[in-house]
Amino acid sequence: MPSLVTGATGLVGFHIVEALLRAGDRPRVLVRNPDRARALFGESVELVLGDVTDEATVLAALPGVDTVFHVAGHPEQWLKDIGAFERVNVGGTRNVVSACRRADVQRLVYTSTIDVFEAAHGKRFNEDVLATQPKGTPYERSKQKADQVVAQAVAEGLDAVFIHPAAVYGPGPAQSRGINDFVKDLKAGKIPALLPGGMPVVFASDVGEAQVRASRRACAGDRFILSERFVTLRDLAVAATAVLGISRVPMVMPLKLARAMSAVTEAAANLVGRPPLIPAGQLHFLQWGAIPDAQRARQKLGIEFTTLDAGLAALVASW
Repeated sequence: MPSLVTGATGLVGFHIVEALLRAGDRPRVLVRNPDRARALFGESVELVLGDVTDEATVLAALPGVDTVFHVAGHPEQWLKDIGAFERVNVGGTRNVVSACRRADVQRLVYTSTIDVFEAAHGKRFNEDVLATQPKGTPYERSKQKADQVVAQAVAEGLDAVFIHPAAVYGPGPAQSRGINDFVKDLKAGKIPALLPGGMPVVFASDVGEAQVRASRRACAGDRFILSERFVTLRDLAVAATAVLGISRVPMVMPLKLARAMSAVTEAAANLVGRPPLIPAGQLHFLQWGAIPDAQRARQKLGIEFTTLDAGLAALVASW
């Protein structure tokens, strides 16, 4: 029986589809833009027109499906329409959960985020402790609520597994700005200074493979952090410039200056409707500084994470 993937034209969803194809499956994908999906996958997938914000279209895509990979959502740290976080990340997840229950889907694999966990700056954390207080950005709070929707459904009998990726990078379609764009901007000399702080990272194809393995090996309610390492933005820039063959590593901006610039550019962005130079959510995430432990994914899913140097080399080679 086929699997259904939402968000298949994004970086994570794309690599879930690729992992399913490697396993010999022909997945079904729920898409808003069939032309974009066909350009990515050709005839290797079954396309179904729909949107996670419309439960009827999700339900219509489920006949004959035994596993749903729900990835679709807004991963941005800034949106002109802040309500989209609630409509898509929370409402879309609620619709997918409801449709899965109505269609008696055997398993839901839900792409959550490491942001839903509780951890102090500089401390290691695993899957055991979820944050009980609302996090600091609209994106994080929407993912907390969506995670709670799935957790409640699990408590009521839905067979669902949670995947918690770190910051994802690697070859593939990326519709939101992230590490891929950071490396491209370094190559083009568009980064005069680096933001302070850092983040955990994970290679995109590892995320896709882990999701498919979790769909077949995990138990209902299992959670898996996916992270290869924590890296400061400066260390990421050093690794990227080495792969790119360029020598200049930008200086690190003082935190006070970064916060001031973020406040100014956020205010301007809200007026003109264009993304700020330094989204407050991005700076907030970089300052968290907690270090995720992905040992559970290594042990139970058998994932050997791609190293940062190898992953960056693959990303640059894909260009």
